[in-house]
Amino acid sequence: MWPLISGHVEDVFDRGKFSHGRKVAEFERAMAAYTGARHAIAVNSGTDALILLLRAAGLAPGEGVVVPAFSFVASATSVVLARGRPIFADIDPETYLMDPASVESVVTGRTRAVMPVHLFTQMADMDALSAITDRHGLLMVEDSAEAIGMRWNGVHAGLLGTGGVLSFFPTKTLGALGDAGMILTDDDETARLAGILRHHGRMGKTIDHIAGISNLSGISGTNSKMDDIQAAVLLGKLENLDAQIRRRAELAAAYTERLRDAPGVTRVPVIASREATTNPVFYVYVIEVERRDDLVRHLTEQGIGTEVYYPIPLHLQPCFAELGHVKGDFPHAERACERTVALPFYPDMSDADVDLVCDAIGSFYAGHAGRSGT
Repeated sequence: MWPLISGHVEDVFDRGKFSHGRKVAEFERAMAAYTGARHAIAVNSGTDALILLLRAAGLAPGEGVVVPAFSFVASATSVVLARGRPIFADIDPETYLMDPASVESVVTGRTRAVMPVHLFTQMADMDALSAITDRHGLLMVEDSAEAIGMRWNGVHAGLLGTGGVLSFFPTKTLGALGDAGMILTDDDETARLAGILRHHGRMGKTIDHIAGISNLSGISGTNSKMDDIQAAVLLGKLENLDAQIRRRAELAAAYTERLRDAPGVTRVPVIASREATTNPVFYVYVIEVERRDDLVRHLTEQGIGTEVYYPIPLHLQPCFAELGHVKGDFPHAERACERTVALPFYPDMSDADVDLVCDAIGSFYAGHAGRSGT
């Protein structure tokens, strides 16, 4: 991988521009070409991408944004930091994606937007969710942070509404060497405002440009520029992205073959059947199991790392206590938090590594035959 990256990194040092420079612009053009987006706006994290996108889309203070109760906390905190109010909805228990029926039930007169999260492997039901936003006159803003390479009827994730985001956190399918993110949008005005907001309220230094945005005197920006080193790394890795996506699919198939009927494993990833043409892209490999926490300890003792996505549903997080939710409000999200675990999953894994993990899972449940629980 390094030979693909080194030339881009050396170019950054040769030019001596390390933030928001030519390499960032080059990466923006490359990502626009890869995704088909009219605008690809590089920022310093996926979280900032969400915050700035919500602000650029016109979210007003106090307006509600519907988000799934099962997601990374940034899906909801970004709404708060953009001065909005998160409104939680439950998930489909098979796919862990936002449940359109639950979304419909929580929309109120103060709701401004719906934010589906394309999670783990596939996109949320965008046809059903778009029907809801159209019916209620709401914005569609996609948390597509994990969804690079995913498409809905040929349209890349993040481009089915006002806009979406990508995260390039090191563990992502396309990962930087640190934090980095991107806003994707086909809307010219949203792109213009997002570009202004990411750079202390300005996109350039020319007098004409500054004069052209004088009507934005009431909008404060921030420092959310992408570093050129990260752009250089991502440009190099982008050349190998599709091959890595294919390898992830092979590893997922190997896991599923071993674990589909394994004792103690109650669910392997399910790809939803849609009328739209879609393509799964495995970011992580998440299963549901009995005695999840005990299994995690067992695997840790065997030197096998795992990750729990997510231990506490968003509606029960202390930072959202003022919203008044209690256990039982979103049962599918709560169950997922109690039973899911992500297994080791990265393109450099070998088939033997998959066998090692599956054998360790099998040995755990063989030693606990007849017992059950979470």
